[in-house]
Amino acid sequence: MKKAILAALAAGLAAFAPMSVVAQAAAPAAPVVEAAAPAGTGAPAADAAAATPPAADAAAASTYTPMKPTKGKGMPTSYEDDALKSMTFQDQYSANGEYALWMHDVILMPVITAISLLVLGLLLYVVVRFNRRRNPVASRTTHNTLIEVVWTILPVFVLVIIAVPSITLLARQYETPPANAVTIKATGYQWYWGYSYPDHGDFEVVSNMLDEAAALKAGEPHQLAVDKRMVVPAGVPLRIQTTASDVIHAFAVPSLWFKMDAVPGRLNEKLLTIKEPGVYYGQCSELCGARHGYMPIVVEALPPAEFAEWVKEQGGSMPGAAPAAGAAAPAAPAAAPAAAPAA
Repeated sequence: MKKAILAALAAGLAAFAPMSVVAQAAAPAAPVVEAAAPAGTGAPAADAAAATPPAADAAAASTYTPMKPTKGKGMPTSYEDDALKSMTFQDQYSANGEYALWMHDVILMPVITAISLLVLGLLLYVVVRFNRRRNPVASRTTHNTLIEVVWTILPVFVLVIIAVPSITLLARQYETPPANAVTIKATGYQWYWGYSYPDHGDFEVVSNMLDEAAALKAGEPHQLAVDKRMVVPAGVPLRIQTTASDVIHAFAVPSLWFKMDAVPGRLNEKLLTIKEPGVYYGQCSELCGARHGYMPIVVEALPPAEFAEWVKEQGGSMPGAAPAAGAAAPAAPAAAPAAAPAA
């Protein structure tokens, strides 16, 4: 009798309890996987995670390896390695550089040497021929027509010889880049460089000097090596633009015969075509503060196909190239949830 009364009392209390409480007490706990991915909403979370390649695989897919520099190419030469080359210009790897080096070696040096020897010879002749001992009575000559004509025409002739290639070189250095030139913008900061690629997605590479230990480990000259290089295609016209964010800097690479100021608020540009692949070193050439001597420039010229691969690895894209297969197809919309069964 007592059990029957307790059972009736429990049934009466259950009738007044909220339905949610009864359901929670009656239903067993749902599995976590089923709650995270209900039926009809697409692949389970575990399958999605398996479809995503791990970061290690993405890093292993990288094909770009910084090019090893060639000793004596694109860099200063020490006196111990080559005494003659250490006293003249570096070998040139651009058309303007080759022309300028030819002008220096074939025109300027012979002309300057000849003029210097001529002046020295005339000076010695005058000292010996017209001293007081040989001429106790001073000459009263006031002018000589032949000498006047010679020392007027001869300098004009020399200046013409020098002026023609000089003006030619000046004009070539300010030639307008063609429309299809690859644009690279070099921005000077205190005290490092940034290289942006507006034709390839406008990404930027920030370049800082390596310390001595890292440079030696990489087999590069100390105070010229950097962690990130300015990578460009070889044999292709380049539109190099320079500017600065703080003070005036100067972008200079001697082996490419290239130097241009980087001025805040101003965009300078010049044409450059690098004749062959290689690593070419330069430095800021405008006094820009305490660490002016520690902002080197490294230009790495790659074959165009390798340059295109490097651009892709930086997250950029080649102009006019079709997007990659993974990026071409838009993301598939999530599957619609299954319709609830009719009550």
